[in-house]
Amino acid sequence: SLVGTGHVDKAAIISAAGDSVWATSSGFDVKPEEMKTISAIVGGDDKAKDGAFAEGLFVAGERFVMARAEDRSIYARSGRTGVAIAKTKQAIIVAHHGEAAVAGNASSVVEALADYLIGQGY
Repeated sequence: SLVGTGHVDKAAIISAAGDSVWATSSGFDVKPEEMKTISAIVGGDDKAKDGAFAEGLFVAGERFVMARAEDRSIYARSGRTGVAIAKTKQAIIVAHHGEAAVAGNASSVVEALADYLIGQGY
């Protein structure tokens, strides 16, 4: 499991369209408007990406400062915590790491799971 790696403390898998939650850690409630924004950014919407860079990216009610937004991935921080997000064909993985975690390790785990899901047709 994603959380079982120790690099992520909570996570969710949402639809690529950003309209439904497929799985989530207890208490990690990604709001509908947050899902839509995340979906828009990883879907290539420059306006959504620019807005998140300017105003911050909100995930489960917490504001994060965008560090990077690439083709299928987003990395954002809030102090020593952060989120790593990666899109597959059908899903978006949203993972949160705590203060003790190394951001690069969390990102690597999320990217590896995304690659696996893509390989499985998701």
